[in-house]
Amino acid sequence: MSGTLTLVGVGPGDPELLTLKAVNAIGAADVVVYPQKPGETSLSLSIAQMHIGATAVRLPVNVPMKVEREPAQQAYDQIAKTISSLLDEGKSVAYLCEGDPLFYGSAMYMIERLPQARVSIVPGITSLTATASAIGRPLAARNETLKVLPAPLDSEKLIFELNHTQSAAIIKVGRHFDRIRDVLTQTGHAANAIVVEHATQNCQKVTPLMDFAKDERPYFSTILCYKGDEAWGK
Repeated sequence: MSGTLTLVGVGPGDPELLTLKAVNAIGAADVVVYPQKPGETSLSLSIAQMHIGATAVRLPVNVPMKVEREPAQQAYDQIAKTISSLLDEGKSVAYLCEGDPLFYGSAMYMIERLPQARVSIVPGITSLTATASAIGRPLAARNETLKVLPAPLDSEKLIFELNHTQSAAIIKVGRHFDRIRDVLTQTGHAANAIVVEHATQNCQKVTPLMDFAKDERPYFSTILCYKGDEAWGK
């Protein structure tokens, strides 16, 4: 493959949080690939679009967001085939990824599917640092531990992990919100838990976890939670 593939982290949502390296990589690409949910506008494109070259090809790819993994896996297989053909033609391809490519990012699936490709990676600001900035509180301080926990984990696993950390970030919350709130209540993290929706975007919303009604479910959110006052180093 004579072309190059650059996996570009575009940050959490605010276009001003793009790094200079990301801007340069996007502007230099012959083809800009960006995943999106079927029927929805790509967030990564909206972040980066002002930096895409005038002659660059924009290539949206639909990735189904379902509980079953197979539809998404098939979509990534097809994306990899398309990118492989572009690289064989000598094209420079930029693959846009929300946040950071290697922090739960879809871009990581391209690395394993394109082992022969020349790949470079541009880190991006993660949702975690953006969320901490939104609430003005440290992810962790001094000698504290911080755990990043995906909400789809079963409750028993979550309780075990939370019982062994002062601070935690719960990601991929979505439909698991009510269960996660119950778990955090059991472990003593709920009182100081904060929910941040759409971090750094114009529609950003910051709400204490316990202020949500029982059936109210925030989406596109991260929960930062702390046990007692330990996260402040008190």
